[in-house]
Amino acid sequence: MNRFEGGGNREAKVRYLDADFQILSPGTHVVCAMTGRPIILDELKYWSVRRQEPYADAAASFEAEKRAGTLPNQRR
Repeated sequence: MNRFEGGGNREAKVRYLDADFQILSPGTHVVCAMTGRPIILDELKYWSVRRQEPYADAAASFEAEKRAGTLPNQRR
């Protein structure tokens, strides 16, 4: 689905899968779990399957992993 197909200008509900995601409820974007920035679905590249969270960029994804204590060799 691209930004011009249905969904209006609202947040989509998404299930994050390994290497893909499934749109559960149409929308144009999701909101980054770390920054709060909207992410257009066509531009969504980073997410956590375990936490079911989207991230705006690699830095936000890395910070989420650090916060969750899931990086290799990281003590909790």
